[in-house]
Amino acid sequence: MEKKVLIVYAHQSAGSFSAAAKEAAVEVLKSKDCSVKVSDLYAMKFKATATAEDITGKVKNPEHFRYAEETKLAWDEGRLSADITEEQRKLQGADLVIFQFPMYWFTVPAILKGWFDRVLTLGFAYTKEKRYSNGIFKKTKAVLSFTTGSQETMFSPTGINGDMNVTLWPLQNGILHYCGFQVLAPQIFWAPADAPPESRSAMLAAWNTRLQGLLDEKPLFYAPMDCFDCEKSFQLKPESVEKCAKEFGPTAGTHCGKPLPPNNQMKAGV
Repeated sequence: MEKKVLIVYAHQSAGSFSAAAKEAAVEVLKSKDCSVKVSDLYAMKFKATATAEDITGKVKNPEHFRYAEETKLAWDEGRLSADITEEQRKLQGADLVIFQFPMYWFTVPAILKGWFDRVLTLGFAYTKEKRYSNGIFKKTKAVLSFTTGSQETMFSPTGINGDMNVTLWPLQNGILHYCGFQVLAPQIFWAPADAPPESRSAMLAAWNTRLQGLLDEKPLFYAPMDCFDCEKSFQLKPESVEKCAKEFGPTAGTHCGKPLPPNNQMKAGV
């Protein structure tokens, strides 16, 4: 069966390393008979701000506009703006989503953050009951593929930027895993702007190789919902805490006060 891939691309320049990484993904995945769609956010002039303009017709409470509640109602009634509806349609049919971007200020560019804010609406992408390991997109794989401006050593546990595993937790757990996605290990291109041509070529070659089996990769580990007391405090259950009686905590975010598990947000199976 044909696999469907969505690439959400956030870079302004066709001559960028991000563009080259995006084109490599399109080429390799199409060669493997995947259907590939690209949402080129800058070319689309995608609106980055989540506002009442995202809803067609009247809002429920104009005096106290609450985005999640209002867009949930609009989604139920088919009144979300056309650009949001189109991105949701692409996302709904995807087996794999690749987010290709340059890291800005330790996170995604504003236009991509706007995509997350506006497209992953309440009801469509998550509910109180359907999130994390029980999430709506639990059958869909997702991967962050991005460039950094800093060297890899600067994002180490002893580096000046801090541990990249900590940097990635809000994006990979707080957005992707929250919506249920099977989060694959990120593809990080370390400081390509400072690298010689042969090093940039090697980075792209490694990405090409990884793309060959990307759809078959196992996801990163996150503690499943049934490890938590979801009726009261959403804390780890006592029996789950007992399992933390080892050198490292379970994940980079839920760590039980223990040392972070090495590479929990960067490598599967650790």
